Amino acid sequence: MGTVRRKLFEAKQWLYRFIKYQWVRPKPWVDPTLAGKKVVVVGSAPVASRPVGLDGSYRLITINAAQQALERWGISKPDITVMMFNQIEGENTNAREVRRVLQAKRTGTLYLMLWRHALSRLEAGLKRFDYGYDELQIIDRYRRVALVRAVSGILNFELDASTKYSNGVIAAMLALHSGASCVILSGINPRSSGHAYNSENLVRMHGDTDFQMLKKLMSLRCPIYTADPEVAETTGLPLWRGEPSEQEGSFRRG
Repeated sequence: MGTVRRKLFEAKQWLYRFIKYQWVRPKPWVDPTLAGKKVVVVGSAPVASRPVGLDGSYRLITINAAQQALERWGISKPDITVMMFNQIEGENTNAREVRRVLQAKRTGTLYLMLWRHALSRLEAGLKRFDYGYDELQIIDRYRRVALVRAVSGILNFELDASTKYSNGVIAAMLALHSGASCVILSGINPRSSGHAYNSENLVRMHGDTDFQMLKKLMSLRCPIYTADPEVAETTGLPLWRGEPSEQEGSFRRG
């Protein structure tokens, strides 16, 4: 597709999604169980450090197959898992690896991103790799867009891979919008490649957009931290030391 045709296609796609967004008027995605809690969002970057002070009072969110990191910390079941639709039936290397790692595992609430088929088909897909859950919810594109806008003020329809946010950054915004007292990232590194659960060294597609969003959240004085010293150094996120720092906490949800 030529440059002009591609730009025209993208403009039409953006306009369609904008009109639908205005028509649907979606409410931002929220999880009441996160209100007032210290929330750890665990991704699958090769290094995922256990946060200082982690105990049973924290809420744990894992992304795709990052549940494996919790097992190294002696925790078998996260409170929440955020998973992208293509992990259920996809045949690329990442999807196959996610299903392998999560075989016979279980989570609390499973949020499945952007699933467009029947609920019965999703339930059957999860059953094929014996992944259990206490509650299952499908989050559509427009609730995701509304969440990002509520937290950051940015209206992003994520038209292609270069403009999408990772589910780890989306989960951090979910926690912030839900009223978490603070959010600690572990195993979420916009500047890394590879995944902790395989040796394929797959490139992360959302590095630049994630980095820019983390900078935005810091500029809004959101109570967001990292448990990984390398990420603190490369992104500027404050390193979690067990308690929120005094300069954080002025963030107000939209």
